[in-house]
Amino acid sequence: MSRLAIVRQKYNPAGGAERIVSAILGQLKQQDELQPVLINRNWEQLDGVAVCRVNPFYLGSIWRDWGFARAARRAWLQVGADLVQSHERIPGCHIFRAGDGVHAAWLAARAEGKGWWHKLSVWCNPYHHFMLSMEKTMFKHPALQVVICNSEMVKQDVLQRFPLRPEQCVVIHNGVDAQRFNPAAARQQRSTLRAQYGIPPAAPVLVYVGSGFERKGVAQALHAIQPHPDVWLVVVGGDKKLAAYRELASQLGIAGRVVFTGPQKDVLSHYGMADGFILPTMYEPFGSVVGEAMACGLPVLTSTRCGGAEWVSPATGWLAAPHDTAAWQRNVAAWLAAQDSWPTMAAQARQRVEGQTEQHMVAQMLALYRSLLSDQHGHASQAVRLA
Repeated sequence: MSRLAIVRQKYNPAGGAERIVSAILGQLKQQDELQPVLINRNWEQLDGVAVCRVNPFYLGSIWRDWGFARAARRAWLQVGADLVQSHERIPGCHIFRAGDGVHAAWLAARAEGKGWWHKLSVWCNPYHHFMLSMEKTMFKHPALQVVICNSEMVKQDVLQRFPLRPEQCVVIHNGVDAQRFNPAAARQQRSTLRAQYGIPPAAPVLVYVGSGFERKGVAQALHAIQPHPDVWLVVVGGDKKLAAYRELASQLGIAGRVVFTGPQKDVLSHYGMADGFILPTMYEPFGSVVGEAMACGLPVLTSTRCGGAEWVSPATGWLAAPHDTAAWQRNVAAWLAAQDSWPTMAAQARQRVEGQTEQHMVAQMLALYRSLLSDQHGHASQAVRLA
């Protein structure tokens, strides 16, 4: 049996990347070809999965990531991993899953429309220099065989910036748990939640789900609903600058129809209380929330810099550039005008993602692992024959 090391530094139960890692491990432990080993700093206990915890001392984010990278490399050598799939930017891994995208692309997206002061503050931040250096070193490292991209957008971001061949970048979209995320289950608490938040039963509601409000465009979502007095916005998630977004809602005159719920365990019911999903993100490598919302039967309004937009068609939603406020306001108007078509859009949205299961995602990864291990064995056999 071959041993596959999967590297992810920390666990956030609300994080999309962590849910993907858990799904991969959950599927892998049901087969006999590969023995998964999770190398991490802090993770929930996973039955049937070997865990190698590395938690070196650190002060500050650079030391934290640098120290973990060194410890993770030592760990995968000690456990004798045949393949190493890292979800962190660690030079020397065989497979890098670019679930967090490309840091250089995120910085470029973040700088769009900003002045010199923003660019100077980014340049003066040593963590960005560290991340760019680690990213560059990893993508040029001879051990790297494949980059798993969770969207075509990320694949193009990688190919535009680093010396990899197109065949080294494999697109495997995030899996969706369409059994859990389904319209019937989502809508069970619809009336209760609307009453709890003071939302009229018949009001058109858009829901946003996620943390990192700046990157994921909560400010743009607030601007998008401003010209539409009937539309409510429910923001599910937390952010350290929450007070600033509440203040923006007040300045726009929409505070009375914006609900900031904070982080919620029951995200499913919050999809179900809404009539559409909005994610005006500046840069989102994929966005599992897009697939979850579609599985719950919601039309989607998202940005052209969201990998999950690859699942959105004119029959299931609307796209706009992240900073084009007028386009976002038009898209909200179009969503409202299509109210009679929401049931049809709901069915088509769910149909689009039903086949994109976590099992399908992991099956694609298993096929990739088999191919890489076969190549390794072939090269080893050739080396023996030459000797």
